[in-house]
Amino acid sequence: MELTTVWFALIAVLWVGYFCLEGFDFGVGMLLPVLARDDTERRVMINTVGPVWDGNEVWVLVAGGATFAAFPEWYATLFSGFYLPLLLILVALIVRGLSFEYRHKREESEWKGRWDLALIIGSIVPSLLWGVAFANIVAGVPIDADKEFTGNLFTLLNPFGLLGGLVTLTLFATHGAMFVALKTDGEIRHRARDLAVRIGVVAAVLAVVFLVWTQLKTGTAVTAVVFAAAAASLVAGLVSARAGREGWAFVGTFVTIALAVIGLFLGLFPDVMPSTTDPAYSLTTTNAAATAYTLKVMTWVAVIFTPIVLGYQAWTYWVFRKRISVRHIPTPVLAGTSDTAS
Repeated sequence: MELTTVWFALIAVLWVGYFCLEGFDFGVGMLLPVLARDDTERRVMINTVGPVWDGNEVWVLVAGGATFAAFPEWYATLFSGFYLPLLLILVALIVRGLSFEYRHKREESEWKGRWDLALIIGSIVPSLLWGVAFANIVAGVPIDADKEFTGNLFTLLNPFGLLGGLVTLTLFATHGAMFVALKTDGEIRHRARDLAVRIGVVAAVLAVVFLVWTQLKTGTAVTAVVFAAAAASLVAGLVSARAGREGWAFVGTFVTIALAVIGLFLGLFPDVMPSTTDPAYSLTTTNAAATAYTLKVMTWVAVIFTPIVLGYQAWTYWVFRKRISVRHIPTPVLAGTSDTAS
């Protein structure tokens, strides 16, 4: 197998990891005003992702870095053409990170309310725009002979792209509700489980429409099987949630997101950014790739450091594996202390 293909697959794996892990972070954030009844319950929800959210964001940093090093032409065209959506995502992620760090610094309800709003918006914006971006990458965008994007923001806001955004938004909300149900106890656990089923039904309808549309655009027999498995996994997750089996329910949404992303990358290959102007102008794993020496060096770096990163993140999840509830939240919280329960 050529190293260009290997790195295309590795980048796909990084995006799978990011959407599966950061997806429930986003879901928890956007559901904060829906599931929590008071500040104590909001702190419970925040504490479910408090120890892991920053580690989950590492996946997108590595994915971006790997794209820059392995496929510089892809990186250049993508980040210049999708500049505004990606800038909005970056700003939202920064604001969201600040909300985790600053909401507990003062006890005033107005102060916390503002940072809660920042967390909500900082979760909704990336959830929507990542779907818009990936839908357009798969469907293709106008690229000229110089490998430059010739469209604008409104080019990306097409029906297919917007549907992709709604799919990721609702899927992440479902995933987040499943995670809250898995990680909490008491009333909030039951509310999260019930909400996950309700949102999940909407997500399932949108996802089926989007995946069928994607299959008609770029699909193959392999992607058809993968997309069907993704839909079946989502249904199984919703059935498990309704039966009160939160662990299997979370696995269901996790696998759904993973299979959906894998299917999108399979439909994309060997292109990395198809051109709607002329197929001859499309960026592929061949014409967008770095030199063979660069890919070889990167491969050895990945072989050495990837197991270390995976091991550390797995250990973090193991340490913070227990459920939490309102009884674990100390009161009052003194200024300067952490809002994340240990």
